Amino acid sequence: MNNPETPKQGNKLLTSAVGVFAAAALCNLLWGSAFPVIKIGYEVFGIPSNDFASQILFAGIRFMTAGVMGIAMGSIGSKRLLVPKRNELSKVFLLCIFQTILQYVLFYIGLSSTSGVKASVIEGANVFAALLVSGLIFRMEKVTGRKLAGCAAGFAGVVLVNLGSGFDMSFSLTGEGFILLSTLSYAFSTVLMKHYSSRGTDPVMLSGWQFLFGGGAMTAAGCAMGGQINYSGTKSTLLLLYLAAVSACAYSLWSILLKLNPVSRVAVYGFLNPIFGVILSTLLLKEGSVFGGKTALALLLVCTGIYLVNSGKKSQSPEKT
Repeated sequence: MNNPETPKQGNKLLTSAVGVFAAAALCNLLWGSAFPVIKIGYEVFGIPSNDFASQILFAGIRFMTAGVMGIAMGSIGSKRLLVPKRNELSKVFLLCIFQTILQYVLFYIGLSSTSGVKASVIEGANVFAALLVSGLIFRMEKVTGRKLAGCAAGFAGVVLVNLGSGFDMSFSLTGEGFILLSTLSYAFSTVLMKHYSSRGTDPVMLSGWQFLFGGGAMTAAGCAMGGQINYSGTKSTLLLLYLAAVSACAYSLWSILLKLNPVSRVAVYGFLNPIFGVILSTLLLKEGSVFGGKTALALLLVCTGIYLVNSGKKSQSPEKT
């Protein structure tokens, strides 16, 4: 017999300051690791930087695998097969367009034409975008001066940690431009997830099926364009499974956080993503060095931003959670 108090206790944990911090930081640590691992994946699978078809195919296979993982984990956790109802299919499809297809097609192509460091900086803008989309378009919460100041402090930390680490002001449409567009797509997917899940749709189900559908569409597109990836044994398999697990685990947990908390309270932790991405890019790709006082100051700015957004009068989302 299920304990009726378990969901309430779980909700209380993931709405507490410590719980939100721990869960959101874990999500962003996993996502931050994807920056360098994707670039390593291009080398392992023999994908040239200008081979967009193979990059899309690579992403599609990753997200199809992530979808299967997410659905399996959610089904085991809920003790039932997670399948979208007929009236939920449109939500899944719209979410997969913004969260998986648009965001990651643009991201994968953009990442191939810029450094992991620069991609991390540009990705930091997604917190601003999510706040503005949530507050000004969907009217889920107020866009206050405190929240904007917190976003500015966090973004300053992201920029600071990148100074002198291969970051410059060069710009190309298919590089930095596509990374920027991917952040806007991500912002809409964040708010859509909050919108749907707060109205009773299972966020883990949405997460798993949007990855499966979106990944399937990207795989088909990559194959149709002549994309190819070269498996090279255990290393390539483990790398692909790791990237799939990052998406399945991190996004499922993130979607639950969005359901239970205002968008700004969760999204602001996205500033940790570029910080983790830069540090791990330094370690794995040797793109520069970020260890020392500069990194400490950058983390302080990010933490200040998180504090500003989450302090002050607590505002509840106007939607039921």
